[in-house]
Amino acid sequence: MPVMTDAAHSHGGGFSLDLLVLAVAAVAIAMYVGGVLGSRRRGRDWPVSRTILWCAGVAAGAAAAAGPLAAAAHESFTAHMWAHLLGGMIAPLLLVLAAPVTLALRSLEVTPARRLSRLLRSAPARFVSHPVTAAVLSAGGLWLIYLTPVFDAMRTQPLVHVLVHAHLVAAGCLFLSAVIGLDPRPHAPSRVLTAVALIATIAAHGILAKYLYAHPPAGLDPVDVRAGAELMYYAGAWVEAATIVILCAQWYRSAAPARARVSIRAAE
Repeated sequence: MPVMTDAAHSHGGGFSLDLLVLAVAAVAIAMYVGGVLGSRRRGRDWPVSRTILWCAGVAAGAAAAAGPLAAAAHESFTAHMWAHLLGGMIAPLLLVLAAPVTLALRSLEVTPARRLSRLLRSAPARFVSHPVTAAVLSAGGLWLIYLTPVFDAMRTQPLVHVLVHAHLVAAGCLFLSAVIGLDPRPHAPSRVLTAVALIATIAAHGILAKYLYAHPPAGLDPVDVRAGAELMYYAGAWVEAATIVILCAQWYRSAAPARARVSIRAAE
């Protein structure tokens, strides 16, 4: 099957898509910075660290879908996997830790903020943001990509490549928001259920990496595929470990009042 070359990606449709991705990234950063300025005008500071996280997350997501790495991903499975790690794992983690919804609620006028709050409490939003649903969309989407013609389409069609990475970023953000999100989550599920969903997703990701290592997609260099599968497994594990640490830290902090009550009773 013919594969898009770097030159083909850099001209015509590929070049236009790169500009579109960069434009979307610039708008995303501008909107966030605008929200920070709006929050400060209302006398509420916003951590600089979160702004840095947002900018880094947007940059990581854009790098996965446009530019040299995206062009190389059409020919190299290892480069494709780097794009997957940037767009599907690292970018969502950074974006979620930037707490964009909280910033929006702080910076918006009263009426738009109330509408956003109602949207977050709506039944569809609660269903999509549930850890189990988000896990299916994130992990299930990966299996669908690699076990169907979608993967071949990504390698040969820049538009499909961009759309799939947009899905990876969105699904990753949705899942991590459900697991470790700092934003308000009405009717948040139990920590135990959240932890189970996280473990299941990590297992699905690891099993997929091993499957790709043992069954390289047709038409690709097996050595390159195995290198990419190892990258998916080992580098992805670092991002997953960071997520576990954050979840455990949040769980520990949420249990602080209960620990304090136990200490008081013990002291009486």
